[in-house]
Amino acid sequence: MTAALTATSIAPDPNPLDDARSQLAEAVKLLGYDESVYQLLAVPRREVTVSIPLRRDDGSHEVLIGHRVQHNFSRGPAKGGLRYAPNVTLDEVRALAMWMTWKCALLDVPYGGAKGGIRLDPRAHSQAELERITRRYTSEISPIIGPDRDIPAPDIGTDERTMAWMMDTYSVQQGHTVLGVTTGKPISLGGSLGRATATSRGVQHVALAALASRGIPVQGATAAVQGFGKVGRYAARFLAESGMRVVAVSDQYGAVADEKGLDIVALEEHVDRNGSVVGFVGSDVIDGDALLELEVDLLVPAAVEGVLRADNAPRVKAKVIVEGANGPTTPEADEIFSSNGILVAPDILANAGGVVVSYFEWVQSSQAFWWSLDEVEARLAERMDVAWDAVAKHAAKLDVPLRTAATALAVERVAEAHRLRGLYP
Repeated sequence: MTAALTATSIAPDPNPLDDARSQLAEAVKLLGYDESVYQLLAVPRREVTVSIPLRRDDGSHEVLIGHRVQHNFSRGPAKGGLRYAPNVTLDEVRALAMWMTWKCALLDVPYGGAKGGIRLDPRAHSQAELERITRRYTSEISPIIGPDRDIPAPDIGTDERTMAWMMDTYSVQQGHTVLGVTTGKPISLGGSLGRATATSRGVQHVALAALASRGIPVQGATAAVQGFGKVGRYAARFLAESGMRVVAVSDQYGAVADEKGLDIVALEEHVDRNGSVVGFVGSDVIDGDALLELEVDLLVPAAVEGVLRADNAPRVKAKVIVEGANGPTTPEADEIFSSNGILVAPDILANAGGVVVSYFEWVQSSQAFWWSLDEVEARLAERMDVAWDAVAKHAAKLDVPLRTAATALAVERVAEAHRLRGLYP
C-alpha cells in the first residue's frame, strides 16, 4: 500500500452543476436527441429559495438560506434528500436534483428528482435550534411538498429525527398524520427496516459486481473508504463482512490505515466514543487526500462531490472506483480514469440503494403494511443487480464507460416519459 504524501496544488472547486450538465450533454449526443431535449432536462422544473429566521438559544437572531429544487416530475412525484452543510449552494442543489432524476429512472423507481439544502453547520447548533430550523424550513416549502408531490429524505447533516420533525410539521398543517411526506423516518413513525443502511448495501452490491467484472476475487481484496458517515461507515462494514480488507478509512478530521485490514467493528466503537476515526489504536495516520491515491483494488469515495479531479486523478491507483457519494468524480477525472483502465461505477447506480428503499418506505406508508428486513434487502438486491446488468451490457454494447451508459439509459427513460405525456399547453 503506497501513497503520495507530499503536498499538492489545490485545484479550483468544481461546480457540480457544470459536471451534471456535461454528463447530460454527452448522453443527449449519444442518444441522437436534438438540442431541445438537452434544454428541457438541463433546467429544473421548479425551485424555491427561502429565508429561515432563527432565534438562537442565547436569544440572538440570524437568518439562514434554504433551497428546494425539483428537477423533474415526468415519471412521478419528486424525490430527494435534504442536506445541512456550510457550503450548500443553489447550483449544488440543482445538480443533486438532476442526478436524483437519473438515479430514479435508472433503478426504475417511479419518481423524478429533487434536492433540498440549508446553508449551515449543524455542529454549531443545538438540537433545539435544529428543530426550529427544520420546522420553519418545512413550513416555508410545504406548498410544494407532499406524498404525491415531493418526498424529502435524509442527506448530509440530517437524519431520521430531522425527517420526523418535517413529517410532523407538514402533518400539523394538513390536520392529520401524513406518514408518506418524508422517508428515512424512525421505524416507530413509519420508517422502513433497512432504510438506514440501504445506500451502503447498494454500494456493496455494485462493488462486488464491479470487482467480479474485472476478475478480482473478493476474498482478500483491498479497499479504501473515504468518509465514515451514513454511507461510508456501513459500506466499510459490509465490504469487510464480504471478505475484503478495508485498509484505510477517512472522515473530515483525518484518516487511518492498516495494511492488514482495519477492524471495522472496533473502529465504529472508537468513532462512537470519540467522534472521529482519528486516534484509532493500532492504525497508521495518513493524510485524508492521500487515501484517494492508495494502491488498492477498490476505492469508495463516500463523502462529498468533486474530490476526484484532474489534479489528483493521475495518481489514483485503485482498479475499481465505486461512488458512494454524489458527484465525487469530475468529467476531467473520468477521462483520466478511462484512459488508465480504471473502472468507475457511477453514483447514479452505485449509491441508489437509498432511494430504492425510500421508495419501499413510501409504498409501505401508503399501504400501512410493513415488510420484514429480509424482504426489504432481498428486493433491494434484486433492483441493484438488475440495474448493474443493464448498465454493464449497455456499456459493452456501445463501448462507453459505465457512467455514460447509465446516464444514457436514464435520460432515455425520462425523455420517453416526456414524449408520451406531451407538452402542455
